[in-house]
Amino acid sequence: MARESYAVIGIGQFGASICESLVAAGQEVLAIDSNPEVVNELAGTVMRAVVADAQDEDALRDLDIGHFDHVYISIGKNVGASIMATLIAKDMGADDVICRAENVNHARVLERIGADLVVRPEHDLAKRLVFQQLNPSLVDYVNLSKETTLAEIDINNPKFYGKTLDELDFRNKFRVNVIIIVSQDEQINQMPQADDVIQPHDKITVVGNLNDIKRLNEIVQKHKGEK
Repeated sequence: MARESYAVIGIGQFGASICESLVAAGQEVLAIDSNPEVVNELAGTVMRAVVADAQDEDALRDLDIGHFDHVYISIGKNVGASIMATLIAKDMGADDVICRAENVNHARVLERIGADLVVRPEHDLAKRLVFQQLNPSLVDYVNLSKETTLAEIDINNPKFYGKTLDELDFRNKFRVNVIIIVSQDEQINQMPQADDVIQPHDKITVVGNLNDIKRLNEIVQKHKGEK
């Protein structure tokens, strides 16, 4: 993964986890918070940790926020500070601003003022857990956009076994594209071809509309255990 620059504004539990994950991935991280104690705790971990007010435009300008590859606004309950930091970051030219929202109204405002991605961690986690319980063959999924989802599906349907991708015709029958096949012994096929054969309990990674992926998953589940 290419090394990029990240600014994380607001170092609560969520922001600290973002910093930790980015550092583990070898990325350059600037951590910003108004609490000196929080900043001192991160000082030896991230590339740079700074005490600053997220609503102070001059302070963020001095930190050159607009030139970071990605800016996380992870401020918690101070909705006003979250909104102001987002406005300032976008006004300074930040290309990718990812914001944490406390509720649906907060999320709506952040989207209106230009946030590139808005997340509600607890809400999103709850939805993900319920979705995966209701769709157990979906091993994992990521929403790439409002229209496109990437998902890994465990193929439990014997009617798929021993057939090629060409025969199964995922694109026309299910309106999804198969981009990776992982076998039961963890062999990874990152460039599947039309003549590749689906084996029992292969996992396939597909890209498509979430509703189409759910329909495919239902078919896999419907026939689970059939011979």
